[in-house]
Amino acid sequence: MQDTLSKYLPEHAVEAAFQMIQQHQVHLKIVDHRRTRHGDYRKRPDGSHGITVNASLNKYRFLITLVHEIAHLVAFEQYGRQIRPHGVEWKRTFQHLMLPFLRPEIFPQKLLPLLAHHFKSPKASSDTDAQLAIALKQFDPQNDKTYIFELPLGSTFRIDNGKIFRRGSKRVKRYECVEVHTGRVYLFQPNAEVEMIA
Repeated sequence: MQDTLSKYLPEHAVEAAFQMIQQHQVHLKIVDHRRTRHGDYRKRPDGSHGITVNASLNKYRFLITLVHEIAHLVAFEQYGRQIRPHGVEWKRTFQHLMLPFLRPEIFPQKLLPLLAHHFKSPKASSDTDAQLAIALKQFDPQNDKTYIFELPLGSTFRIDNGKIFRRGSKRVKRYECVEVHTGRVYLFQPNAEVEMIA
């Protein structure tokens, strides 16, 4: 298991992550890319704990996702199943479990202030923290996608499911975009990656 983890995690995080997996008796499965989620936790019918994490994540996002999912397990075990999945108990648990990893031996120096800010009150997904998500994406393999916030006002773009939108104005944090085919308005995070058409 440690050999497998070393392919997906920062070198100095492998041993601590492995110990966490063992301590909480996690059955970890590394799976193909899923568009809708980075990871997942489920209590299995036999009572064991199953966690899946996408193989396509860069090593820093993989570590954050793995600890995020273990935090669900620990919070449910400690506080009971009636707690909200991303409520205050989970936030506290995630902060506590993540703290030993927030070191310059594990994360690049430029990520640490963004991570410190994020973990003051962690969100259900690191993707909703646009600044952190953009910083983490620098460590992904290059692709031909563009961020919504980089598109000119009025330009058209395509998302993964093939739908085409026209970029509108920024609301408080998100961008109002109109689906060309239906005229319906959708809100996009500034760090959403899309394919620019024109």
